[in-house]
Amino acid sequence: MTEQTLERPTLLARPLPILIFIVIAVALDQIVKIVVDHTLPLQEPVHLFPMLALYRTYNLGVAFSMLSGMDGWFIVGMRLIIVAFVIWLWHRTNKQRTFAHLGYALIIAGALGNLIDRFLYGHVIDYILFHTETWSFAVFNLADSFITIGAGCVILDELIQPKNADR
Repeated sequence: MTEQTLERPTLLARPLPILIFIVIAVALDQIVKIVVDHTLPLQEPVHLFPMLALYRTYNLGVAFSMLSGMDGWFIVGMRLIIVAFVIWLWHRTNKQRTFAHLGYALIIAGALGNLIDRFLYGHVIDYILFHTETWSFAVFNLADSFITIGAGCVILDELIQPKNADR
């Protein structure tokens, strides 16, 4: 490999590809939420598998309904600060760190998807429920999945990068 090949930034380290990726991910999240909001009954499970159901509900807080008692504008402001911070991290991170840049893109897309819900509806539309007869996980959505997978990508990137690599 040439030195030029080694210095080529990963796809999502470049502004246009990450912007396109985020727009597509947010659009997918919003399309699914619109379909869910217009087709699923409110707070009635639609069982898909023994441990998986679709369950439309409205989240007034953030992940897992935390901060649901807080003012909506506080939550919007907090999400905007998080998006700005992740954009700052994306900009500062070494351009060859593929998993970190993928993670940042997913986190931004998920945060923006839920932020759009907050602006449009005053709440976030959640619809995925993992459960057993005696336990259930918090209801979540595709944007929440993006955030979780994105955080996992950033952690994975930290674990697999050489310790002396540039940040």
